[in-house]
Amino acid sequence: MEQQIQIGWQGRFYEDFEVGDKIAHALGRTISQTDNSWFTQLTQNTNPIHFDHHYAKQTEFQKAIVNSAFTIALVTGQSVSDISQNVMANLGWDEVRLPHPVFEGDTIYSYTEILSKRESAKRNNVGIIEVKTTGYNQDGQIVIHFKRTMMIYKKGYAPNIMKPLIDQVISQDGK
Repeated sequence: MEQQIQIGWQGRFYEDFEVGDKIAHALGRTISQTDNSWFTQLTQNTNPIHFDHHYAKQTEFQKAIVNSAFTIALVTGQSVSDISQNVMANLGWDEVRLPHPVFEGDTIYSYTEILSKRESAKRNNVGIIEVKTTGYNQDGQIVIHFKRTMMIYKKGYAPNIMKPLIDQVISQDGK
């Protein structure tokens, strides 16, 4: 009996989203001093509150705070496997709010709520969804929330990532 290859999770397609759904993202991430310093330097952010601990001790926070661009990048990234794995294009981020600072050593988790969905007026292979993603720390404090609008492929239209290649590899492996 020949075994079937089971393809792993490939993300949601436009048809899979329902307005009102709330999707908790599986992975949290603890932010290190190195994460914060490297991201800050990579993006040429010169504010010393992100990398100079002596300076940061003199602020009301008493310690370095995480670069907010890192926070939005991390929380967006946490949502990809559930929300935008099959995105054709991001159309925008709106209403970005940072109600509580993120500190080195914090662990960030997130979830996304589906706000709206509609057919694309110009493309029959995608639909448009709007979501609100919320990030929170290990103490349950909301540290970021934002809206994001995306064009998501419909089933049968996304580029095929794995199937042709896996069949080829398996056929070679059995020889």
